[in-house]
Amino acid sequence: MFFKNYREFKYDLAGRPLVIETGKIAQLANGSCLVRYGETAVLCCVTASAAPRDGIDFLPLSVDFEEKLYAAGKIPGSWNRREGRPGEKAILASRVIDRPIRPLFPKDLRNDVVLSLTVMSVDPDCSPEIAAMIGASIALTISDIPWNGPIAGVFMGLVDGRIVVNPTAAQREKSQLELTVAGSEAKVVMIEAGAKEVDDDTMYEAIMKAHEAIKPLCRFIKEIQAEIGKPKFEYPSCEVNHDLFDKIEAMVGEDVKVALDTDDKKVRDTALQPLYAKVHEAFDEEFADNLLMIDECMYKLQKKIVRHWLLTEQRRVDGRRMDQMRPLNAEVSLLPRVHGSGMFTRGQTQVLTTCTLAPVSEAQILDGIDEEETKRYMHHYNMPSYSVGEAKAARTPGRREIGHGALAERALIPVLPSTEQFPYAIRCVSEVVSSNGSTSQASVCGSTLALMDAGVPISAPVAGISCGLITEGENWMTMIDIQGLEDFFGDMDFKVAGTKKGITAIQMDLKIDGLTPAIIENALKTTHQARNYIIDNIITPVIAEPREDVSKYAPKMISITIDPDKIRDVIGSGGKVIQKICADTGAKIDIEDDGSVFIAAVDRDSGIKARKIIEAIVNDPEPGQVFIGKVTRIMTFGAFVEIAPGKEGLVHISQLDTKRVGKVEDVVNIGDEVKVVVTEIDEKGRLNLSRKDALNIIDD
Repeated sequence: MFFKNYREFKYDLAGRPLVIETGKIAQLANGSCLVRYGETAVLCCVTASAAPRDGIDFLPLSVDFEEKLYAAGKIPGSWNRREGRPGEKAILASRVIDRPIRPLFPKDLRNDVVLSLTVMSVDPDCSPEIAAMIGASIALTISDIPWNGPIAGVFMGLVDGRIVVNPTAAQREKSQLELTVAGSEAKVVMIEAGAKEVDDDTMYEAIMKAHEAIKPLCRFIKEIQAEIGKPKFEYPSCEVNHDLFDKIEAMVGEDVKVALDTDDKKVRDTALQPLYAKVHEAFDEEFADNLLMIDECMYKLQKKIVRHWLLTEQRRVDGRRMDQMRPLNAEVSLLPRVHGSGMFTRGQTQVLTTCTLAPVSEAQILDGIDEEETKRYMHHYNMPSYSVGEAKAARTPGRREIGHGALAERALIPVLPSTEQFPYAIRCVSEVVSSNGSTSQASVCGSTLALMDAGVPISAPVAGISCGLITEGENWMTMIDIQGLEDFFGDMDFKVAGTKKGITAIQMDLKIDGLTPAIIENALKTTHQARNYIIDNIITPVIAEPREDVSKYAPKMISITIDPDKIRDVIGSGGKVIQKICADTGAKIDIEDDGSVFIAAVDRDSGIKARKIIEAIVNDPEPGQVFIGKVTRIMTFGAFVEIAPGKEGLVHISQLDTKRVGKVEDVVNIGDEVKVVVTEIDEKGRLNLSRKDALNIIDD
């Protein structure tokens, strides 16, 4: 055989074949495999640099989930007709795979590691994200790169009340839950969820069932490793110098405790600056070839102090109890001309969210490998440098910003009205104006405020909160509403958003090797109590329900449904009819293939006028109907008025006014707009109209 190292490994995953091929493709990578799940195929490759990168104090890991549109039989819609920067869904998939993998690398590894996960074929029933996650774990496990895996992942659904592992495309359409869980054989490592107000018990059960499906998958990967895995390479450890750490702790340890003991981030940072200067002055000469080690020791010292306070003394740096949130505040209608605005403040974290309404046609067009083509609700998150007191030039949104925006977006989607109920495209933008932890969850709360202020009839307010974790051996404890320091030095950021009824979104970031069932159960219970408090005591007193109407600056939307066979009549040859309606009324009109018509106008009267024209085109006029028409011809006996493109009727001279009219031109001229009522449709289908009768009719 040409490929002498070729191996094939098979597994049944949720009733579909999972086939792993190695030894055939990309053999120059440190580890590689082709994952086939059903007819989905993902090439997973991992490489590592031969030496550590200088001047860094973190693992330089890159995870790239690459969507190739040929995988779905599509040609890219961009001008260049080739894939460009990753789309939002690809970035989110990269983050979902990065999060369970990153904590399992050695803490002192500084070699560059790059995971390239290329989607080459897509089967709608078999998630390429799950295939890529499993493939990434296999590529790392069989490679020579040090890593404490394997992990595996599954996607969970809730279909007709039943929890389903890796649901098919048809099942996902009906599912109340979109849950991705990654784990090792022993623990849960990552949770990412979107849900339609799913209760805590059901969510917990789904997570546990996911882990039961993950355990045999991990054993399957270990079997592959036993057969073809490479020995792990040696690397120079970048662990801190313990002698240096002890000296720094002896020199400034007590002063660091004093500096950390405040609820004000700015005061804390200011107090730490001279301590950093002091240790650099003392040790820069001795460690001139590795100045970064001094800062790393200072980081470790702060981490040691904060974790000791939390785990041993049950004490938080700002003096709160473990179940106590920071001071909270909410405001709405801060900005006069935007369609809706809300600001949510949690301690020194402050997020200002705006809401913009637009015609449905302004929904985002998606160019990806799945079947979703547009996105009606968009949430974008921005975190400028001034929010943390830093001076950095503005840049385009990074993966973190995109991920946080998507989390808030997912949290609000379950409570949004349908297009039929509220025919708008909706965009929320969260500007983080001050940050000391939990900005993504403040964005969720800010979005609820802005949406209700904009008059979006959401079914229930949504709040978000973060739960932290500190572990030491078998001991552990959680704390609610973590601030920046507790996030930096803690082991977990368990973010949960939802209504009082149930969960709408979860995102869990972890720095340890996994969570036990008890920790997960505790986090779900704690966050539920906290979000209920926020909804009842912070959001509802400020704005109890959505505004009755949208802002006067928002477009006014009218939606109707017409016979799809009549769409061509409304559009007209070359679009002439619909263009004329838009020009005559000032409205914007969007028509979908199913006959749904969405009319947007700056004022309601213009929208009603456009609606009546469309209704006149698609429906036969009936006696008693009122129209605003245009005079097209004048005769001695009356005027012809066009009430809709291609439909006109006669207003006899006797029906022009309530008083006697001697000459038609005394009342109307060609091009005039007049209100008329249909009085008769004769046996030949001709319309007789009356301006006189319409004068006494009040507009609806």
